[in-house]
Amino acid sequence: MSNFSEFKPLNEKTLIEYIKSIPALSSKLANNFSDLSVKEVGDGNLNFVFIVSNTNGSFVIKQALPYVRCIGESWPMTKERAYFESLALKEEGKLSPDHVPEVYHFDRTMSLIGMRYLEPPHIILRKGLIAGVEYPLLADHMSDFMANTLFFTSLLYRSTTEHKRDVAEFCGNVELCRLTEQVVFSDPYKVSEYNRWTSPNLDRDAEAVREDNLLKLEVAELKSKFCERAQALIHGDLHTGSVMVTRESTQVIDPEFAFYGPMGFDIGAFLGNLILAFFSQDGHADQANDRKAYKEWILKTIADTWNLFHHKFTALWDEHKNGAGEAYLPGIYNNPDVQLLVQKKYMTDLFHDSLGFGAAKMIRRIVGVAHVEDLESIADTGKRATCERRALDLAKMLFKERRKFESISEIVSAIQQF
Repeated sequence: MSNFSEFKPLNEKTLIEYIKSIPALSSKLANNFSDLSVKEVGDGNLNFVFIVSNTNGSFVIKQALPYVRCIGESWPMTKERAYFESLALKEEGKLSPDHVPEVYHFDRTMSLIGMRYLEPPHIILRKGLIAGVEYPLLADHMSDFMANTLFFTSLLYRSTTEHKRDVAEFCGNVELCRLTEQVVFSDPYKVSEYNRWTSPNLDRDAEAVREDNLLKLEVAELKSKFCERAQALIHGDLHTGSVMVTRESTQVIDPEFAFYGPMGFDIGAFLGNLILAFFSQDGHADQANDRKAYKEWILKTIADTWNLFHHKFTALWDEHKNGAGEAYLPGIYNNPDVQLLVQKKYMTDLFHDSLGFGAAKMIRRIVGVAHVEDLESIADTGKRATCERRALDLAKMLFKERRKFESISEIVSAIQQF
């Protein structure tokens, strides 16, 4: 084991040595190294990802690097994030076992996680949305994942003692929170070397974001919520690139940004990315497929995701209202009328938070550092800029006027108007 007593980035060769020294991993391969396949597939911004398999079994190894992979060593990044990712995978896996891959092994020194390999035909949801594939169970599965992980880590279910203990643990993930604070809530609203957009088409639009006082007022409020509000354990990066799917299965991966934050940040990230996928469809339409039916499916999925989440979350609340949760003590919230009142207020606030965070995530994907493949893969610059402008205009409106909306169907109507 001494070979791996300090951190070193693994490659396809040294990884095999490593696996041989870890029974929890080598046993998955029946200790058979003769027909082993090791493939590095990390296409993300931050990590190495290896798929390891033979005829006996398979798993994924994810190793965090001490810098941002897509930028290089000039942008250092804590490799401790692997610790928080493994912690979050285990916690979310307990709460939503059908939708989170199992962790087999974690090594803090090597910043390395070994976990279940999501075998083909699993693909990244974002790629499926670009290809125009419908996932009939997506809304049901994602609302399940969000309702369970958010409710059971909140004070609706838990005592303040348990809650504070876990908040304290996850407070250590400060560097990845700071990255989000920078790229989501700061950079897009000022001149930053990291920002980019479809130029010259969106030059004016990017400038308009930087000069919009009302937008800046709203983004300050949401940034403070993100930094200060430890509402529940959130995934922290729940976009369509962090979900792997087949028509029957939905698996949430990559929670390295996890911490105790505002629930609406997760819900908004997922819905905001579906809205970006919606606006990108015109850029992917062609003679054979105008994508109109697919756009309708995306809108239905947006509405279903929120409505199902709302239903499941409030059902959990009703079921556990006399439990240990300290937010609404049963001695005080002791009749159906007050119960209904607090629930309606809570869910309305959560809806508006989700809209605000979703809008912020959309804006940063158009004028910030990291963009989405849904839009980037539209080769025709003019077409791409048109799709991006519609998404940006909707996001700015939602950001500033989110409190006027009372239902997700009103949001769907608004999306159609842009």
